[in-house]
Amino acid sequence: MAAPVLVIGAARSGIAGARLLNQNGYDVILTDMKEVPEKNELEQEGIRVYDGGHPEFLKNTDYLFVVKNPGIPYRAPLVKYFVEAGVPVYTEIETAYRIAKNLEYAAVTGTDGKTTITTILYEMLKKADPNARAAGNIGIPLSECALELKDKPAKIALELSNFQLLGIDTFRPHVSVVSNLAPDHLDYMDSLDAYYASKFRIYENCTMDDYFIRNIDDETIMQYARNIPCQVIDFSLTNPDADLCVKDGEVCLQGTRLFTAADLKLVGDFNLGNAMMAAAMAYLMGVKQEDIEDVIQTFKGVEHRIEYVDTLNGVRIYNDSKATNTHSAIAALSSFKGGVHLLAGGKDKGIDYSVLKEYDSVIAKCYAFGQIGPKFPDIFSNTVVLETMEEALDAALANAREGEVILLCPATSSFDQFKSYEQRGDIFKELVAQRVNSQK
Repeated sequence: MAAPVLVIGAARSGIAGARLLNQNGYDVILTDMKEVPEKNELEQEGIRVYDGGHPEFLKNTDYLFVVKNPGIPYRAPLVKYFVEAGVPVYTEIETAYRIAKNLEYAAVTGTDGKTTITTILYEMLKKADPNARAAGNIGIPLSECALELKDKPAKIALELSNFQLLGIDTFRPHVSVVSNLAPDHLDYMDSLDAYYASKFRIYENCTMDDYFIRNIDDETIMQYARNIPCQVIDFSLTNPDADLCVKDGEVCLQGTRLFTAADLKLVGDFNLGNAMMAAAMAYLMGVKQEDIEDVIQTFKGVEHRIEYVDTLNGVRIYNDSKATNTHSAIAALSSFKGGVHLLAGGKDKGIDYSVLKEYDSVIAKCYAFGQIGPKFPDIFSNTVVLETMEEALDAALANAREGEVILLCPATSSFDQFKSYEQRGDIFKELVAQRVNSQK
């Protein structure tokens, strides 16, 4: 008889994970607090679905393991019950890893830059492997890739949140990196120490056949990157003696030239660092130097990350909706020298926003909106508090002068007024397009 497993959470990753487990001989039960639109289809496939709440009788089965959506905290009652009962609780990253034996992983985590690194890395991996995929926290479940690829070998650029890393057990990437560390997700994690420590689970199962890229410019990474069981590649933007560094304008990995720094189209030193990490990972995954260089010369950036939207009356408009914490916001603000009309705000994540004060001189005016809006007058000397992002955009357009910049850079999550940072960014771009078209 098939071993029973319980999947908690029927978002995209939960459904893909349930299907992959079902197709590999497990007796799958899927439950969600909300209605599951795919319920009939899943049940026809042999997956039992309980939606609109978690029935108490689900606790009466001896499960081989439980798979939870990474966004569901461990303190959620049903998850907590199984943790306390000693039942292994994974995320679908772990279960897909166990099932899909022919995949090779380059794994990316950190507070900021994950999606940029993963996207550049994926573009490079495609040059060496037509079956290459980008998966994980970037929005595509690893289980979905495993279902598509079946038994085909493939190189995977895998973005991992700390939520996903908390749910691994045997997962082992060939190359991994922690891009940087800064306070985040304190509304989910028990402590800042727990958040930082969770990131370094990324290499816990690696061996000396694998590689970890260590950002030696980041003091917090240097504090936590201990007992590394694989080969270490030290990265630095400022130290020309590091394993991965910039020498005379050339990005080099242990003496091997990867690309010319000036060829990168993205703004900001932090993006150069992201590209360097991606290039080194690609090289260690077998991508040729000329293919790495070709991607660097053509890559235009990641959607919602300092994404150029349009110019209206000489004012350039950027969408950085992916800046969901202060460290990410600092990375964006440091890319501009001044004249920034900043749209900031969203859900209060319980972190210290005062660190943004350092960029007061860069901000021509701040237009704060959402739940956290009232905190910004204490941060930027020229701030107006508004209710919505649309009101903030219109106020910025009324005040910004030719040669200045309007930057949506919320510095926090979107969940007070939007479903996701992607929705927030998409709506922002739609609002900009409406105003540009109205002047044509």
